[in-house]
Amino acid sequence: MKHKIAMVGFGGMAGWHYNLIKDLEDLEVAGIWDIKEERREYAGTLSVKVYSGLEELLADPQVDLVLIAAPNDVHKSVAIAALEAGKNVVSEKPVTLSSKDLQEMMDAAERTGNFLTVHQNRRWDEDFLTVKKILEEGKLGEVFRIESRVHGSRGIPGDWRQEKEHGGGMVLDWGVHLLDQAMLIYPGVKLNTVYATVTHVTNQLVDDGFSADLGFANGVHIFVEVGTSNFIQLPRWYVLGADGSALIEDWSINGRIVRANGTDEKDVVPVITAAGLTKTMAPRREDSIYTEELPKVSGDIREFYQNVMAVLEGKQESRIKLDEVMRVMRLMEAIFESADKNQVISFEE
Repeated sequence: MKHKIAMVGFGGMAGWHYNLIKDLEDLEVAGIWDIKEERREYAGTLSVKVYSGLEELLADPQVDLVLIAAPNDVHKSVAIAALEAGKNVVSEKPVTLSSKDLQEMMDAAERTGNFLTVHQNRRWDEDFLTVKKILEEGKLGEVFRIESRVHGSRGIPGDWRQEKEHGGGMVLDWGVHLLDQAMLIYPGVKLNTVYATVTHVTNQLVDDGFSADLGFANGVHIFVEVGTSNFIQLPRWYVLGADGSALIEDWSINGRIVRANGTDEKDVVPVITAAGLTKTMAPRREDSIYTEELPKVSGDIREFYQNVMAVLEGKQESRIKLDEVMRVMRLMEAIFESADKNQVISFEE
């Protein structure tokens, strides 16, 4: 069955979608609409149909799927209009600006019987899949802390992402990815507490970075951090267990696992520092640890649209559940609340 998708917004992310869709057998781009003339002209150079406006796009009977890749503040209105026009909808992340707005979108999907989903593409990132594999294998023993970070040094991109009214800021831009991943690490486990801080180093209108400590009911804390003024990047992932640690440096999955092999270290050689010695912080002897390669896991982002088409054909359930999306939206709101009040927020009791 051939599906046709129309794109609302044809900026950089929509261009990424366009290139991905070209490699899919049963999905093709019917056309685009963008409020910027230069983007419409660019679409013309690709021989992509350019609609005269949103109304014409939504009225096209060939289109059964609409991608919303416009600024965050217009996602809700376009999604509801598309759903009410009989279209199924893929929204770029974040799906909207608040849990209240998301509920209205979910209500519209239920009312119309049309499909609504969100392009949470970083569920297919190979570094994230590798962390999940490490946890599944259980080599680190009882895990007690997971750290997830992305760092840059150029501030916020010079577009609508710098503006609060358009849904700018790093919590909504990158936090939505890392928090979505964090909430999937322990499915079904309640998140009890949230404590967060935000930064305004390069932008006073929106957050240009944040950190959040997420305390789960199983005792594990996941620390999530996004920074845009970090000239030395910290590792993408750091996983700590009672019997070992795992390090993933970057998206290329450079890193290693180091774990104890059970050898009893009775004769610890102390480290001599300028101000004294320490056995506690002395490195382990090589004969007492294993150093292993990471169990790298491959990801295929084409599975996102393959799943969307299968949902439309009644063959699969959506891999992006709206209740998961709502949970992350509420978490982002809790992060802003915690940072504003400078206190721990109770999330799920």
